[in-house]
Parts: sequence; structure tokens; C-alpha cells
Amino acid sequence: MSTQHCDILIIGAGMAGLACAKALSEAGRKVTVLDKGRGPGGRMAARRAEIAGNVVSFDHGAQYFTARDARFVEVVKEWERLGVVARWDGAGSSDPAFVGVPGMNGPIRALAHPLDVRWSTRAETLTRLGEEWHVDAGDESFTADTVLVAVPAEQAADILAVTVPDFAKVAASVQSEPCWAVMAAFSQKLDVTADSIRDESASISWAARNSAKPDRAGRETWVLHASPKRSRELVDLPKEEVGPILLDDFFDQTGTPCVAPIHLAAHRWLYAMPKPVDGEAARYDRDRSIGIAGDYLHSPRVEGAWISGRGLADQVLAE
Repeated sequence: MSTQHCDILIIGAGMAGLACAKALSEAGRKVTVLDKGRGPGGRMAARRAEIAGNVVSFDHGAQYFTARDARFVEVVKEWERLGVVARWDGAGSSDPAFVGVPGMNGPIRALAHPLDVRWSTRAETLTRLGEEWHVDAGDESFTADTVLVAVPAEQAADILAVTVPDFAKVAASVQSEPCWAVMAAFSQKLDVTADSIRDESASISWAARNSAKPDRAGRETWVLHASPKRSRELVDLPKEEVGPILLDDFFDQTGTPCVAPIHLAAHRWLYAMPKPVDGEAARYDRDRSIGIAGDYLHSPRVEGAWISGRGLADQVLAE
């Protein structure tokens, strides 16, 4: 097993981790990022599928995002200039809504591109060796002067449990709701007027005509998100069973005649909606050079994750 030394090691290449990494890198710090995924996305992932000879992308996680924080507004403007996000008027949001282009992971890809990100690398254990941190990542291991953990709360609690119990306690206190997501494609347009439907009290709490978003392929594609209650009811079922069940729920809710899909897939997000904890948007212990960031420390939104990640970078740079 090879061991590599890093100045700053960030675990997690979602919005929080990459926002933190970008700020640190621009300040001249040497940063390495580990992520268990095969590529950029996290909860801003886009799932590709070949349908009728065409490759179609589904936004099966976050559907859109808004920008209210002044610094994040400027970041989104830059993403617009780069062509990695675009406005989407079909979101039904009172604030301007944005989506990644050509999929929701567009800005994540842009953030990751210039950074040293090691994909398909799962951080398994975190230990303290003298003045350094040691991270075991399967076939690889890393030592680092500083470690920043930017993964979902439940995963952060596991990684930090032994060596950083105070931060682990914060992460472990978070309660997250599951969400089943369904990706469906049809050969004809469904008789549904709106491009998005939100009903928190219904089985399908969110439905979006994915093909109506800017720069999307596919004639008629939809993403359905089950409510937390409905997701809990179905949480242990195989995904092959969940897809048809939730598609029937959608047709029942909208009063739309049932249409057989030409593509149907489901994905279970176990930690979809964290209930944020009180306190700072990021936590950093300067004496131990260890920190945590994530939407669970601010708000369960794309902007919340960015604010937390950027806030953690600010604390590190204040040393």
C-alpha cells in the first residue's frame, strides 16, 4: 500500500467539499480531495441512460437551486458566464431558479476540473499519528497536516467517531429523511400542463419534466421524488419494484391516463434531506487541524452546502 502526504486533505467532493477546496486552492494552499464516487455529482448527480439510441441525462438528485447569499450570487453569475448553469423558469420557485448544464452536476464538474480530486477513493478510517492525520482509503493511504470532512452527516459521524468524537457527535445528531427517486421516459408527451409539480402532502412530493430544463435531451422524461413518508414505507423494497409503484402514484395524483414508459429506473437516497443542526455553518478545530462542512450545518440546499464549504475554507485560512 502506497502512502501519500498532503497539506490539506478533503474527504468528499460534493458542493461543500469542492467549494472549500476551490477557495483554499485559490489562496495558494495545496489541496487533495477524495471521493468514493466515480465522478462529480453527489446529490447533484445526473444519471445517464441510453433510450431509443439516444443518451439521456436525468437529474435524479437536486432538481434546481436558488442563490440568496451575496457571495454565492456572484459565484452563480460566473457559472452562468461559463455556461455550466442556466435559469429554469419551470421550477415554480419564487426566487430565480438555476439548473446545471447539461445536467445538474455541471457546476460540480466545473469546480472539480482544476483540482486534484481522486475519484473512486473511499476514505475508510481516520487516525491521528503524532502531528499528522492518517486516512486509510483501501489500496491507498494518505497522511495530511489538515483534514476536512465534507460528506453527509451520517457518513461523517462514522469517519470521525473514534478520533474526533465531539465533531462526530454533531454529525450523529442530524436526522435525515430518505427519498426514492424515479426516472421515467415516454414515447409521447404526457397530458400534464406544468413542467414541475410540488405537493409535500402527497406520495409524490416533487415531479419535474426533466426534458423541459435547458439543454436537456430526450423527448419526454420525468423525475419523481417520493415524499419522506412514502419513501420510508418503501425504503427496503428492491428498486425494480419501487419504480412502477411510484409511477402509479404519479398518475393517480395528476389524474393522467397511465402510459407505459420506455425507460424506468429508481434510485434510493438514504440521506436526502438532513434537518440542520444549530450553530456555525462550518466547524474547525485549529489546534487539531480538523474540520467539518456540509448542508446539515446550514440548510439542506445547494446554496447551504456552498456556504458551509466556503465558511470552512475561511476558518482554515484565518490561521
